[in-house]
Amino acid sequence: MDQSSRSSASPAVGRALDILVRLAEGPGPVRAAVLARDLGLPRSSVYHILAVLVDRGFVVYVPGEQAYGLGVTSFEIGSAFLRHEPLERLAQPILHQLARQLGQAVHLGILHGNETVYLLKERPSSGPAAEVSLITDIGVRLPAHLTANGRAILATLPDAQVKALYSRRSDFITRTGRGPRTLTELRRALEEVRVRGWADEVELVTPGLRSVGAAVFDHNGRPVAALSTTWRILTFPEPEVVEQALRWGADRLTSRIAGHAPPRA
Repeated sequence: MDQSSRSSASPAVGRALDILVRLAEGPGPVRAAVLARDLGLPRSSVYHILAVLVDRGFVVYVPGEQAYGLGVTSFEIGSAFLRHEPLERLAQPILHQLARQLGQAVHLGILHGNETVYLLKERPSSGPAAEVSLITDIGVRLPAHLTANGRAILATLPDAQVKALYSRRSDFITRTGRGPRTLTELRRALEEVRVRGWADEVELVTPGLRSVGAAVFDHNGRPVAALSTTWRILTFPEPEVVEQALRWGADRLTSRIAGHAPPRA
């Protein structure tokens, strides 16, 4: 690309990035007119850029509010930054401590689309939980709405983003015949997570097993990962016993990546 082509393209690229940053800073969807006013851009330019960003999945349009929010692609790019070694390296000693303290497997997971992807897994060195067979190995993907790890992240996303992730009825996969089957049911479950501050799932992924999860946040207060632990229902007390330890671990990792948790609902 020659210099003249770069100079003519750069303003449009810069404006698109400014729009994405502005959407990332807000608590919810933003109208195009507000974007134009805040960024000092012509409305026609803003609408044109938004159309391209929507087409590429970086932005989603919310008809009910006549506004725009970040789309799945934006979230995936943001998550990809912390999917690599830095996040895993910082999380590993925390997971090791939690696994030893709780005596059961602890995971680090992220959201990729509407799936949970497990990046790290730490098992206790001994005890009954060390022998529990889990499908949550490193690299495994599971439906996020069924896992405590995924629910912990989903519960802190804007409603428009959750709607974009679960726009089709076929997105509501079930593994054990349990779990939300509609967006309304999912929203109800996520509201319970927001109120508690931690996520819980009982036999949604595997019969006989239960999990608890807590989200990890970046410097904008947005979720980038979650810590979770899984155990046999009949071999451990109520989840409140482990949620404090997990939330400590999630807060510790949030601090290590210079993040902060958003205000509780």
